[in-house]
Amino acid sequence: MANNSSNGVHQTTTKSPPLPSPLRFSKFFQSNMRILVTGGAGFIGSHLVDRLMENEKNEVIVVDNYFTGSKDNLKKWIGHPRFELIRHDVTETLLVEVDRIYHLACPASPIFYKYNPVKTIKTNVIGTLNMLGLAKRVGARILLTSTSEVYGDPLVHPQPESYWGNVNPIGVRSCYDEGKRVAETLMFDYHRQHGIEIRIARIFNTYGPRMNIDDGRVVSNFIAQALRDEPLTVQNPGTQTRSFCYVSDMVDGLIRLMEGEHTGPINIGNPGEFTMLELAETVKELINPGVEIKRVENTPDDPRQRKPDITKAKELLGWEPKIKLREGLPLMEEDFRLRLGAAKKN
Repeated sequence: MANNSSNGVHQTTTKSPPLPSPLRFSKFFQSNMRILVTGGAGFIGSHLVDRLMENEKNEVIVVDNYFTGSKDNLKKWIGHPRFELIRHDVTETLLVEVDRIYHLACPASPIFYKYNPVKTIKTNVIGTLNMLGLAKRVGARILLTSTSEVYGDPLVHPQPESYWGNVNPIGVRSCYDEGKRVAETLMFDYHRQHGIEIRIARIFNTYGPRMNIDDGRVVSNFIAQALRDEPLTVQNPGTQTRSFCYVSDMVDGLIRLMEGEHTGPINIGNPGEFTMLELAETVKELINPGVEIKRVENTPDDPRQRKPDITKAKELLGWEPKIKLREGLPLMEEDFRLRLGAAKKN
């Protein structure tokens, strides 16, 4: 008889994952793969939807509350017979029949998550609980996009998945950092207790077309400033580093993780490391050589270093990024020019 002691020591489980719909096993019915993408109207989510919709065996359902996402990002699929768009907040229960859940819903930029930190942590905790409850009910496999922020201001460099992190639990960014850490905990608890098939991606800085122009993240900031002839504002000291992964590489990594055999967590990001000054110089050179670079005060709890160790992604998923920063920035510049109405100078 199982020991239900509250300390959980003996609560190991041998449950197998819940079975999906009986249609999956029908001899006479070739059903499509039904895929739910939460936050699918967002930057990474919409690119993921594009890739999933390319496969004619996929039906894609997007749920988004449009806090940071936009219908505009999905306009080419609206009305398509294999596509469905639902305005919904993941902190509320959702009842749909699906086989896969990509759970991306959460503001990912400091401007947005600091604007409403309580909502951010609710999205990470209650939203993830709701999606796990859905996965349990319908036997779906679920992938969580966690974040490199779970490593906090890292004392280990580069950051492997085995590193537990150095996070401030009461800082202005904690709603996001700690929210994602709790989301990872919930994923593994549902996996161990209920046999849910889970995948966890720890995604590092990603850039590309459809980023919010004024989202406060460094690549979109610099490109928008360069196009508006404004100074590029580098936060002091300028030596802090980030690694930038182009969005098509990121989407490829997420799909490989979902369809592979490994739960994760697995780092998905580009190990090419740049200081903020180097990034500013590159944007200046490629987009607007006449613009000046200006130093400004830093925000609290800003990590000094960020670089993924992607050994696991290479070995277990056969994945590594292909697009270099100097190739990706002009693609993003083109998108920003269109949206800002900024003509190219000769």
